[in-house]
This record gives sequence, structure tokens and C-alpha cells, in this order.
Amino acid sequence: MRIRRRPWAKQELEEAKFYIDDPSINKDKWKESFENKKAPIYLEIGCGKGSFIAELASSHTEINYIAADMIEAMLGLSKRNIETIYKEKGLEINNLLLIRMNAERILDIFSSKDEIDRIYINFCNPWPRGKHKKRRLTHTRQLENYKQFLNKEKGEIYFKTDDDELFNESLEYFKESNFKIVKKTYDLYNDMIFEDIRTEHEEMFSSQGIKIKALIAKIN
Repeated sequence: MRIRRRPWAKQELEEAKFYIDDPSINKDKWKESFENKKAPIYLEIGCGKGSFIAELASSHTEINYIAADMIEAMLGLSKRNIETIYKEKGLEINNLLLIRMNAERILDIFSSKDEIDRIYINFCNPWPRGKHKKRRLTHTRQLENYKQFLNKEKGEIYFKTDDDELFNESLEYFKESNFKIVKKTYDLYNDMIFEDIRTEHEEMFSSQGIKIKALIAKIN
């Protein structure tokens, strides 16, 4: 997604207590980074404008969340949306951290000690050209990285996309990486396999009549 520069984003992010610009300093100790150190941790890779993670995290305060993106302007919008939704619900932001991260360097941020219980990947770039497919967040190369820090017993990935080719090829990626597809659907709103909290992209695509594809995969 192309997004215009937000001159205010850098300062606002630096002032936000729940934002981490260099998350590598928390590697091996993400559990200690939250107020509730015993809660499971869920990670969204590519959080966009943050409405999905804000609604999800504010609805499940018993779980800790990390929302990651690499674009400063997008993170700035996420920060504002998170603050707005938590304020509307009268909640303190103590179970959600917003981080700046390039998914290509995810193993610089998380390790097996962190035991992430769930990863959300929502409407990632489909990278349709052959030579670019390795950049996909669901590509075998990335899935192997996720396995390094997902909880070995119950780690899972929730994936949503509007792109048919990406979804079908991702099914093969998960198989190649020894993930078990627990649930899948080619029409999420007729077969709601998980909680109905929608991203900005999702609202746009569904309003155009595009069916949303989704799956839940677990480490086999």
C-alpha cells in the first residue's frame, strides 16, 4: 500500500509509551515487556492503519499483542487508531505494543524464548511476479522463520487475503513447511472460521463483492 508521508508521525510515535522503534532490544524477553507477564502473546505482521489490532486487543485484554509494520506513516496512523479505540472503551493501553519491523529481519526481533502463540497475517502484498514471490509473508522461507519463535505446542497462524493465487499457493507453502491447515474457507463471511474483526482492506474488498479467503494453520 502506498501512503503519503505524515510529518507528525515520528514525534508522536516517539512520545507513545506503547511504541518501540528498535524492537530488537526486546528479543528473548517479550514476555517481560508487558504488564501481565503470564499472558499469551499474539503478533500481527503488517498492521496497516491498526484498526484490526486495536479492536482485537481492546476486546481481549487477557492477551498481550504486538502489532508490527515497517512504514513510519502507517505506524503513526496505527498509533492514533489504537489510542482512539482504547479511549472509547475506557481502557489503558497495557496489553498492546506497536513496533517498527521489517519482516525480512524478523529473527532479529523474536526467538524461541519468546514463544509467540499466534501470528496474524492480513491482506499482505501478494507479490504476483515469480521472482518476487519469496517476499510473500506466507512463503515457505518466511514460514520457516516463524517456526523459530512460535510456541511449539500450540503456535498457529491466522491468514486472510482477497487474492486467489496467493491463497492457493500459500496452501502449498504451509504444507511444505509442515504446518497443518486446521480450517480454511474461500468465502469467510459465509463460513466464519474466526472472530469477525475486519481490516480496512477487508471492508473495501467485501464492499466490492470480492470474497475473502482465510485459513488457520498450526505447527504439525
